[in-house]
Amino acid sequence: MDKIRAVIAALVTVATSAALLGAAPLGVPAADPAPGAAAGRTTAAGTVRAPWPGGTVRTVGKLVGTYADGQLLTCSGAVVDAPNGSVVVTAAHCVHNPGEPRWKQAWFVPGYHRHGTANAARVGWRVTAAHLESAWKQGRLPQALPYDYAFLEVERKDGRTIQETVGANRLDFAPVDPGRRTVALGYPAAEPYDGETLGHCEGTPALLTERDTQQPNVGGLLLESCDLTQGSSGGPWLQDYDAASQSGTVVAVMSVGDDRGRVLGRPFPAEARRLLQAAGGTPAR
Repeated sequence: MDKIRAVIAALVTVATSAALLGAAPLGVPAADPAPGAAAGRTTAAGTVRAPWPGGTVRTVGKLVGTYADGQLLTCSGAVVDAPNGSVVVTAAHCVHNPGEPRWKQAWFVPGYHRHGTANAARVGWRVTAAHLESAWKQGRLPQALPYDYAFLEVERKDGRTIQETVGANRLDFAPVDPGRRTVALGYPAAEPYDGETLGHCEGTPALLTERDTQQPNVGGLLLESCDLTQGSSGGPWLQDYDAASQSGTVVAVMSVGDDRGRVLGRPFPAEARRLLQAAGGTPAR
C-alpha cells in the first residue's frame, strides 16, 4: 500500500487502494449515527455528500476479501447485466495491485447494511473468478491506472443467479456523457464512516483531459467535494438511477481519491467489452 501512496503524490487525484479501498486493518465499527445524520450536505461545488437516503441499493454491495495471512480487504461493487446473471463490477485494485498478491477468497454482499464484515462468507455470494486487463496485472503504477476495473463471477445460490435475486445495472462504455447527474455509491470504512452503511456523492462530474491532469488520469471522471473514504473503491458511478428497480447505468467505478475531497471514477474503454463477455458469457456453476 505504501507503493500506491507514493505513486499518487504527483497526480491530481489521490491514492488508489490505500486511500479508498480499505485494505487497512478493520477496527471496531462506530456507533450508529445520531438522528438526522442522514440529511444531505450540499457543498459550494454542488456535490451532495451523505449516507444513502434509501438505506441500501439491492444491486450495489460490499466486497470482502481475505488474504492468506488472515488480513481482510473491503471494497464496493455492483451487479451488472450479463447472460449468465452472475457478474459484479468493481475496481481492479480491489482484486490486487500490480506486483502484490491477490486475495485468497472473496464474497460479495448485495444490499449490505450492518451485516458485519465477518459474516460475509455466510451471507454473501462467493467470488468464483476475477477478470482483469493484462495491462493491469502485468503493468506498473501509475501507468496501469486507466485499467482499474474488474469483472467478478459469483456463485449461484439455491439454483438462482445473483441477477435473478437482486436485479442488475446496465453498463455503459466510453465515451460517456460527463454532463449528466451522476451518483457515486460505496461503503466507506475510514472515519467518519464505519463501512457498515451505504454512502454516496452526487453531482455533475468533469471529464479530465490532458489540460487538467497528468497521465494516467486523463479520461477519468472527477467529482469534487466528495468525502467517501477507504472501502468505497470499486463502487459504481450511476446515471439514470431508477428507485423502483434500484438500478441504473454504471458509467465508471470508484478508482482513486485524495484528502481534499476529490474522487475519480474510471470509465470502461471499448476493450473492456471483452472482459465483460468473458465474465458473463456462460452460466456460473
